[in-house]
This record gives sequence, C-alpha cells and structure tokens, in this order.
Amino acid sequence: MLRMIAALAMAGALSGCVVVDEPAVVAGPPAGVAYVAPVRPVPAPGYVWRYHPRHGWGWWHPHYGWYAGWR
Repeated sequence: MLRMIAALAMAGALSGCVVVDEPAVVAGPPAGVAYVAPVRPVPAPGYVWRYHPRHGWGWWHPHYGWYAGWR
C-alpha cells in the first residue's frame, strides 16, 4: 500500500510538466523598411513572419527555410 501511494505521488509530481510553444519572434527589417502584415494564415506550425532582404516579407521556418522556396 505504501509503495502504491509513493508511486501515485511520484506520478502526480511528474504530471505537472508544462510544454510551451516557442514564442513567435518576428525578425525586424533593416532601417527604412516598412512592416507588411501577412495576408494569408500561417502555412504550418513553426513558421514565423520574417523579412527577406531580396524578396521582402514572407513565412520562414527554422528547419524548412522559406515558404515557397525562397533562398
């Protein structure tokens, strides 16, 4: 009985873990570049709205890179 209580207490203590999504960080453009808000929704989880020096504003993912194949 004591082992069962200890096991339940341990499970209860470990069940309080919180998983938080990484905050969406918008990389700021260089000085003089106007912010353009996205028109379409996020293509998939993990993409952030970021400025590209050659193509302008677009969706960027840390693993997949630029949405629509920008380099």
